[in-house]
Amino acid sequence: MSGIITQFLDAKYINLETYRNDQAVKTPVWFVIDNGTIYVATPATAGKVKRINSNKHVRIVPCDMKGNPKGEWIDGTAYFANESESTQAIKLRKKKYGLMAKLIGLAVYRKGTPTIVGIKV
Repeated sequence: MSGIITQFLDAKYINLETYRNDQAVKTPVWFVIDNGTIYVATPATAGKVKRINSNKHVRIVPCDMKGNPKGEWIDGTAYFANESESTQAIKLRKKKYGLMAKLIGLAVYRKGTPTIVGIKV
């Protein structure tokens, strides 16, 4: 695994910075790591999905639940995960976040499956 990713190994949240035109939008989110890629689940209707469609460049940093950085910002390239990556990311998310992932999943994704964003650093 890349040395760049080691700062994320014990983190519960990352601050995901996406871009609307040239304006940065920061969002603290849950994440998982698989094979050196960071994955984030989000509703298909979320603003970050639209922003990533327009601009694949993102920045991430480990953070607390309020988005306060706990490390160094790094650049990445976002993409929408394929079906097998998405299935694995959702399984890892349930394992990492347990009951909270199930409760959030029921509340947030009741209208459909989440969109999984992969981030290559």
